[in-house]
Amino acid sequence: MVSNCANPACATPLRYLRDGRLYQFEVKSLDNPGANPLVSENGNKKRSSRQVWHFWLCGQCSSNLTLKFDQRGGLKLIPLYAAYTH
Repeated sequence: MVSNCANPACATPLRYLRDGRLYQFEVKSLDNPGANPLVSENGNKKRSSRQVWHFWLCGQCSSNLTLKFDQRGGLKLIPLYAAYTH
């Protein structure tokens, strides 16, 4: 459950979804990094474990930051101006 702003420098509690921005990321488990995630050791297809994670940025933080999730690096705060230059 989301309870605070995802920005670690901000401690704003979540009270209303209308104040800020909610993010949803699908997270797949990486059991063995570097291995083919679709093939098990014996060559059979395997299912990857998936979860949906939710994060929230408060109104003030969402006005100049966005969130990006990388399977290996985790959650990243990205300044909005940098998000549009790539």
